[in-house]
Amino acid sequence: MKKTYFLPLAAALLASCGIAPSSSSSSQAISSQEETSSSYAGKIEITVTDCIGRQVTLCPDELNRVVCIGAGALRLYSYVGEVDKLCGVEDIDNTSLSQRPKMFDGAPRPYLLANEEVFKKLPSCGVGGPNAQVAEAEKISACKPDIIVSEYEDVDKANALQEQVGVPVITLKYGEGGVLKDTFYQSLALLGQVFGQAERAKDLIDFYKEENKAISTRTENIGEENRPGVYICGLGNYGTTNAYMTAQNYDPMNTAHIRNVVTGLPKNGVQAIDAEKFLSLAPEMDVMIFDCASVANIRKDGTYDFSHCKAFQTGEVYLQMPYNAYYTNPETALINTWFMAKSVYPENFKDIDIEAKANEITKKFNGIELYDSIKNSAKAYGGYQKIADPTSFFQAA
Repeated sequence: MKKTYFLPLAAALLASCGIAPSSSSSSQAISSQEETSSSYAGKIEITVTDCIGRQVTLCPDELNRVVCIGAGALRLYSYVGEVDKLCGVEDIDNTSLSQRPKMFDGAPRPYLLANEEVFKKLPSCGVGGPNAQVAEAEKISACKPDIIVSEYEDVDKANALQEQVGVPVITLKYGEGGVLKDTFYQSLALLGQVFGQAERAKDLIDFYKEENKAISTRTENIGEENRPGVYICGLGNYGTTNAYMTAQNYDPMNTAHIRNVVTGLPKNGVQAIDAEKFLSLAPEMDVMIFDCASVANIRKDGTYDFSHCKAFQTGEVYLQMPYNAYYTNPETALINTWFMAKSVYPENFKDIDIEAKANEITKKFNGIELYDSIKNSAKAYGGYQKIADPTSFFQAA
């Protein structure tokens, strides 16, 4: 005999993410099962539905060794789980290795800045990085995990890996844009339930929503006629980028009620526009916000002419931290949203100090204030700032 029941906190947490508890196998519910057989005597077994719809049965009390694979899995786990339970790390996150993917080195990733010394001591569970989009079962098995946290959003491959390694595999999901999406919240909630950190996950979800609501509330009554035209420039996408990489339905701008001059693209998400379109938008660019991911390539290229951009003429040029660096950094995206809002609507955010806000957010997610580490990273170029002399800044060697 076995008794099935819902864990109230988990059900409430997932309900807050738009997931209704149900006994149906197709639901997004988290249920708990208590086995009376000798092999599970005295232990609690739960069945969860992960973020790609797979039902996975596991025993939370036995999850003492964890590996995270795929872009962003380790980041999300580090927010909620205990990093001392990690028994392996992808090479891309182990900075002690000489042979490893290095395309994101120097770009401030808060989870890595906070946990770099821990990650350095762990064996490899795979190469990782955007050029190695495969789970390496042999390396994972050698780490002897009790569970695998994955960001490879493929049902068949997750099932195959679970069968091959012989431990549960749960798959997370960021969703389009990586932030402000129910899938991001659902991933945190799932991790909280699986690792006994439901309160921690709920606290992070509530904080993230409250911060975005606070930004939105300060800007929602600004009339359209008082909204400057803004161009978000050089967003990262699988590494470094250039001045033509932008986005039209950009979540931080939507949250802060910022008027994006880029419209009419064939799709949402980060993408390149051509030089002709960029030039046509130049007179509308009251404000330009450059993502750090573009700086090195703009300087190296040396052929960009920003003189036609209104923001260069008026000095309204700003620098934000990398939004995407080994997938989306949600805490960076949140800091960016505050920074963009303050840059575009300074009168509405006179009381906000970006350095203090960055420390508040990184401490909440990473357990430590990280702004000094962020701004001193090689590819942060001095951190959040209004660029005093943008022409010289982008001509620097």
